[in-house]
Amino acid sequence: MTNIGNNLRRRYGGHTPEWYDERTAYMCGFLTEERIGVLRRTLEMRTRYMTILTENTFHPQNASALVRHCEAFGLQELHTVETLCRFDPSVNIVRGTDKWVDITRHDSTAGAVASLKGDGYRIVATTPHRESCTPETFDVERGPFCLVFGTEHAGVSDEIFDAADEFLRIPMCGMVESLNVSASAAILIYMLSRRMRLSDVAWALTDTERSEVMFRWVMSSVRDARHIMERRFGRDCSGEL
Repeated sequence: MTNIGNNLRRRYGGHTPEWYDERTAYMCGFLTEERIGVLRRTLEMRTRYMTILTENTFHPQNASALVRHCEAFGLQELHTVETLCRFDPSVNIVRGTDKWVDITRHDSTAGAVASLKGDGYRIVATTPHRESCTPETFDVERGPFCLVFGTEHAGVSDEIFDAADEFLRIPMCGMVESLNVSASAAILIYMLSRRMRLSDVAWALTDTERSEVMFRWVMSSVRDARHIMERRFGRDCSGEL
């Protein structure tokens, strides 16, 4: 599945807020006020303070669910490691939510961890096998964090266990560990994103990030947007969608 948001990010990334805002204002002329309002309200709730990393998600339905969970609860970015299998959400299940979430693919677990830690994220391994914090006790205010979800059967890799700054579990009272990756992710993303927004941390996107994301969302919402914009502003970006 081609991620439209990633294509737009590659083509139009790296410009100033003024560059984005000028083009967004023009392209908004091709949208209804209702649609513009939905995009702006959604953008206000978006965050990169919290993100997720998924390792070798095999089943397309689980990959699709992870994208939909991120979109539903306002996580702007999702990271993947695909050393054993490709992260490939089903078009029918993901239902277009990949247009609004940035999917960053990494060549290895070590590379993903290094990149995320370099950006200031805490690596939080989700596992039922460590007596650690729960969704209620996890400290959302200690700094940006990345929840890591492993494979459907083996859980997170040994590399993640070794690199993790913290561990997070969902307490269960049944006799079997019955939550799959999708269900676990939905619970954790909902609870922690809600607690994050009720905290005092600066979780929202920066003004610069909002300008870029809003531009890309508008471009995703207008039919034949690239040609419309290039007729008005010229081909001032390289690459092709």
